[in-house]
Amino acid sequence: MAATAHDAQAPLEKDFSNNGYTNGHGQNSYHLNDTNMDNDTALKRIRTAGSISISPELFEKIYLSPQNQVKGDLRKTFGNPTPVALCGFLLCLSPLCCILMGWRGAGGNGASGIGSYFFFGGVLMMVGGFLEFILGNTFPFVVFMSFGAFWLTFASTLQPFYYAYASYAPAGEPEAAGISTVGFTASFAFFLLFMGVLCFVYLICSLRTNVVFVVIFFTLVPAFGLLAGAYWQNALAIGTGDLSHAETAHRCQVAAGAFTFVTSMAGWWIFLAIMLAALDFPFQLPVGDLSTMIKGASEKRKAKENMV
Repeated sequence: MAATAHDAQAPLEKDFSNNGYTNGHGQNSYHLNDTNMDNDTALKRIRTAGSISISPELFEKIYLSPQNQVKGDLRKTFGNPTPVALCGFLLCLSPLCCILMGWRGAGGNGASGIGSYFFFGGVLMMVGGFLEFILGNTFPFVVFMSFGAFWLTFASTLQPFYYAYASYAPAGEPEAAGISTVGFTASFAFFLLFMGVLCFVYLICSLRTNVVFVVIFFTLVPAFGLLAGAYWQNALAIGTGDLSHAETAHRCQVAAGAFTFVTSMAGWWIFLAIMLAALDFPFQLPVGDLSTMIKGASEKRKAKENMV
């Protein structure tokens, strides 16, 4: 009786690092989605269990990464950094997509959001990415850090202090006249183009995460391509004086804004889904888990070994 009372008062433990989540992997390991018991029995087992495991689908929803094994208990010690990084991404992209589409007379290539690009996009995504690295979540770590660097780069390019525009200004002209020169617009387009290539790599990798994450990268790839095209068309318009190129650039920019609007809506959906899961709401938002549909190489190898 004494041992039972001690166990009942022990603090609850969340063991997210256990890759096996069924009862067969350990006598005192229980699956949170198990419905084959009444509430009193479930509560008693949770209080006396050596660990509590979560399903691969819930793990992937929370961390945007397939369930993996890492050394130590850091996931039980620290909070989940994923929604922090998503928040930084969304508070930059959501206003920017509206600006690109010119809603309510917006314009200026997003220059009004320099502060948010530095502090939301740069700081929050870098912090979130670093904490994902600490937790051993490689894919979200790489994604968040690279996009944090993107927002810092974009903000620095728009910031006059870094002399990005003005360094292309013709000799003898004031610094402000360097805006939208042929050299700058034609050159900066390559950065946007290869951001699209990077997102294409992420798109392939996201096929093992969830449908919402796939939608995010599926829309970012053409968005970056369209933005690169808009810059090149603007360069032609400035160089040749042909206004038809400027019109094409505007259409590309608006189309890029439409694609990123879909990206931001998908981002808000998955952000809300993670927050609801983190607070154990009685209802959850589906994200279309793919982590268990596309088997990993290690899972296939293990299944093959078991067959032998």
